Amino acid sequence: MTAVPIIINLDIMLARRKVKSRALAAYVGITEQNLSLLKSSKVRGIRFGTLERICEFLECQPGDLLEFVPGDSTQDDGDTLD
Repeated sequence: MTAVPIIINLDIMLARRKVKSRALAAYVGITEQNLSLLKSSKVRGIRFGTLERICEFLECQPGDLLEFVPGDSTQDDGDTLD
């Protein structure tokens, strides 16, 4: 699997809001295991609905959670939008 240059700073927001992962997972409607994968940036994507629920619960914006870290752009992941 190719590394994705997007980091999910969910742990930081959970700590700032003093919220447990279990409470967030229950509110969003996902398993704690899937939330753990999301926190460790081991997912290739996130549904907008899931992102919306996370932002609602944590009272934040998507940009507070997602960080773009540019890297090696020579890797071709297939389809592109031109």
